[in-house]
Amino acid sequence: MDKLVASAEAAADLAGAVIRPLFRSALLVEAKGDASPVTEADRGAERAIRDHIARHHPDHGVIGEEYGPDRPDAEWVWVLDPIDGTRAFVTGRPIFGTLIGLLHRGRPVLGIIDQPATGERWIGVEGRRTLFHGPFGGTVGCRPCPEVGQAELSCTSPDMFPPGQDAGFQALRRAARRTTWGGDCYAYGLVALGLVDIVAEAAMKPWDWGALVPVVEGAGGRVTDHAGRPLTLDSEGDVLAVGDPALLSACTELLSV
Repeated sequence: MDKLVASAEAAADLAGAVIRPLFRSALLVEAKGDASPVTEADRGAERAIRDHIARHHPDHGVIGEEYGPDRPDAEWVWVLDPIDGTRAFVTGRPIFGTLIGLLHRGRPVLGIIDQPATGERWIGVEGRRTLFHGPFGGTVGCRPCPEVGQAELSCTSPDMFPPGQDAGFQALRRAARRTTWGGDCYAYGLVALGLVDIVAEAAMKPWDWGALVPVVEGAGGRVTDHAGRPLTLDSEGDVLAVGDPALLSACTELLSV
């Protein structure tokens, strides 16, 4: 596993070398099918990671946001989101991140959240304490917060929950102490640092959550679907992260409304 971690970090370094020169530069942005912006930074970073994996792990599969699946049924499968939070990236906000996750027989066992503009990086490995380094401080460890009423809730956008299908999320939002919007993968990193207590989101793909599970759980939290079940490649895309596992049952009950 240490060799895989080193390889994942090397891949993150390669992606960062593509992304940093383009951040806050004049970019050609075009619309993808889901209307989210995509740039050459997304594509170039994913190509760099895929080339690295092909050289060093030729028997591994890959599922990436930009270039799709390659041997997704392999024993080891990398899940890649080169820029999670492209809207933040193209508007110059440093709350996007590169996500590099590794699944073993469908289970997330390694994850990196890398913020190439700020130099922050979270490294999660199943069964190990999450590691973090960055210039702004922060200590790994989800904070005790057993009551939803005292919890900081984060969600990337209310648009994740269409009108008429958002009753559960609105119930959770009303119960929480406060809700903060935006953040994408960065919010999950903040859960691991004990600064956010709950993240509840929907319409997530494997490349959106694969790297997040080891990071949050290695800091003492939990990541599940909205019913409290482990995330798998067959999950429907609902993701719930809690810093204090004592929050899980209350959150799933509220989300089931």
